[in-house]
Amino acid sequence: MRIFIVYYSLYGHIHQMAQAVASGVLQAGYHAELFRVPETLPDEVIEKMGAAGFQKEFRKLPVITPAELAQADAVIFGTPTRFGNMTGQMRQFLDATGGIWSQGALAGKVGSVFTSSGTQHGGQESTILSMHITLLHHGMIIAGLPYTYTGQTTMNEITGCSPYGASTIAGGDGSRFPSKNELNGAQFQGRYVAKIAENLAGKQKDLLSIA
Repeated sequence: MRIFIVYYSLYGHIHQMAQAVASGVLQAGYHAELFRVPETLPDEVIEKMGAAGFQKEFRKLPVITPAELAQADAVIFGTPTRFGNMTGQMRQFLDATGGIWSQGALAGKVGSVFTSSGTQHGGQESTILSMHITLLHHGMIIAGLPYTYTGQTTMNEITGCSPYGASTIAGGDGSRFPSKNELNGAQFQGRYVAKIAENLAGKQKDLLSIA
């Protein structure tokens, strides 16, 4: 069974969450495959944004193509918020998946999303939900972060995570990185998705034959 984590990260917040998601997948007995979506910003812009240092490390990850996406049994997407929506990089990648959509290549497979925002109410839920729309058009089975992860109900700290998916708050200047509770939520989500995919393994044709 192949579980992909496909994400975009500019400063490293989503990257840390992706590592936690991968850890959860491993706890479920599987090895997650990590990919990044293509960058659309010029290098000089990234440097001016102060993200060049992290990007040197991030770009060691392989860039995924839409065709490769179809090889996964489950895909966990990660994206920062941009005005309550996914990044342009993620949107452009998903807009290029029309070919596999026409083939029904992702139908019956598990899809899930995690995110980050600069502020506590910076559009985390709307970002995840807007991505769910695309995944539903592909026929994917949506998995969120159930309340059985009790960390999302904590009142002891300001924290990300909701029933829609794991999330983190970066702070207005990006100086805050994922807390233990947020990383635990991402880990839980990875484990949860892997177990759902495990239970669905080999049943995609049965799901698609429903009349």
